[in-house]
Amino acid sequence: MNWLDRLGLARRPARVGPVHHGHADRLSEIHAAAFARPWSANEFEAFLSDRSVQIDGLYDGRDPQPLGFAVSRHAADEAEILSVALARSVRGRGHSRLLLAYHLQALAHAGIARVHLEVEEGNVPALALYRRLGFVQSGRRPGYYARPDGTRASAISMTRIMSDPAP
Repeated sequence: MNWLDRLGLARRPARVGPVHHGHADRLSEIHAAAFARPWSANEFEAFLSDRSVQIDGLYDGRDPQPLGFAVSRHAADEAEILSVALARSVRGRGHSRLLLAYHLQALAHAGIARVHLEVEEGNVPALALYRRLGFVQSGRRPGYYARPDGTRASAISMTRIMSDPAP
C-alpha cells in the first residue's frame, strides 16, 4: 500500500452501478451541462420510478454521487437509449465506453434484442463510440435538434442487434 492509499487520496478506478432517487438532482445537473434542453430532477424522479426505464450511473472511486449516466426505456424486447451524459470533469477519459458497455450488458440480461438511439450528426465522438459498440445507422431526421444558437441539427438514428458481438 502506498502513501496515497494510506491517506485515502489514491485515485480509484471508475465504476458503473445503479442510481437511486437521491441522485435525481445530480443527474439533472449533468444533463443540463450537456444538452440545450435539460431534464429536470422531477423528470429523473419519474424515470427512476418507471419499471420500463433502466438508468446506470458512472462513479469515480468511492464518491457516492454519479459523474455520468445512461438511461434507456424498454418495451417488449427492444430498448431506446434516451440519453447518455458525463460531467465535464470526466469527459475524454474513455468512461463513456465503460458506462455504455455495462448498460448494454444490463439490457441484454433483461432480454433486450435490439437497441435504438439518436445522436446529433455533428457529435463525432459519440458517433464513433456508438459505431465501436456495434451500432449502425438506421435513419436520419433532418433538423431534429434545436441548437442554443437557434439553428437546427439533424439526428442520426442508430440500431444495435444485441446478438451481434460488439467490435
